[in-house]
Amino acid sequence: MKIAYYMPFKPLGHKNPSGDLIIGTELFHFLEAGGAEISTISRFRCRWIYLKPYLWPYLLFELLRIIRRCNREKPDIWLTYHSYYKAPDIIGPLCCRLLKIPYVIFQGVYSTKRRRSMKTWMGFHLNRRALLQAACVMTNKKTDHANLARLLPPVRLLYIAPGLHPQGFRFDDDARSEIRHQLQVEDRVVVITAAMFRPGVKARGICKVIHSCSALIANGCDTLLLIAGDGNERKMLEKKAALELGDAAVFLGKLPRKMMRKYYSAADIFAFPGIEESLGMVFLEAQACGLPVVAYSDWGASEAVVDLETGLLSPAAEEEKFTENLHKLADNADLRRSMGRAAAEHIGKFHDIDSNYTLVYRKLHEIVMDKDAEVSIRP
Repeated sequence: MKIAYYMPFKPLGHKNPSGDLIIGTELFHFLEAGGAEISTISRFRCRWIYLKPYLWPYLLFELLRIIRRCNREKPDIWLTYHSYYKAPDIIGPLCCRLLKIPYVIFQGVYSTKRRRSMKTWMGFHLNRRALLQAACVMTNKKTDHANLARLLPPVRLLYIAPGLHPQGFRFDDDARSEIRHQLQVEDRVVVITAAMFRPGVKARGICKVIHSCSALIANGCDTLLLIAGDGNERKMLEKKAALELGDAAVFLGKLPRKMMRKYYSAADIFAFPGIEESLGMVFLEAQACGLPVVAYSDWGASEAVVDLETGLLSPAAEEEKFTENLHKLADNADLRRSMGRAAAEHIGKFHDIDSNYTLVYRKLHEIVMDKDAEVSIRP
């Protein structure tokens, strides 16, 4: 099976890391390892393309280039990762219509409120057009699946639970001992949080964790906060942490993803609100390493965390509840350990990428076979 693969928001290897980029990259590598002949068909970014007319001539040249390439390589199917109002897939639907090959979207998003804004009206309709043309739209969010069901029939929708390689995020006892010794934490409760330090909701989330940890310390809980990440808001966050936590905060910087396992293992709790997070891979990673999670219930954390079993979730409107949940786990080592064990088991059972993405491969193969069958019986 030959797959033309396209990521309109961020291409493979983009310099700015994100959960979406990780998911799109791992999907590519899984299909490749599974035997598919998959290639990146374009690196053209469609982010806000409808607001950038100076890029439209380049878009036309890119379309012509892709058509020529596809006529040579003859892909069986086109797979786009992540189409939504901000980065609608314009290229895939046009190319597939001309080439007469099936068009599929993984992580399609449909939000009708975007048609009510002049800025996003065009993006909404371009994305809607792409969704309507797709032979199948797959999504790793239950809320997105429900929204897509307002536009597409069930036969053209498929929910795929988000996943990772659990073996890459297992608890490491040696790393725990080594890092806790380096930090001289001994019996202190270690809370870890992780995010890029971008202005807006990411920085707000880190600020919330800092504030909650300061409340724990004020209530007599000997706590150390590890903060993984980097970005434009680092100075502001360091200043806030110094003011509220003093030496009870350690900034780890931007760590390679494979190094995160060691720091998750060294911690006792993972805390991050996940404000407006579509999913948040960190929630999967931390649980796989045996950490209970404290987060908000309104957004993507609820896709990965089982409230009262693998972590404690609370509504964003009840800000103090987040701090209360963090304090509850910090004060109860037995609860932390039991939830941590349940978290690792949950990830292994429901969020193993090999099991979940096998469904993607099968669906793509099924669509290709159905198309071939349709062509063979056509008079």
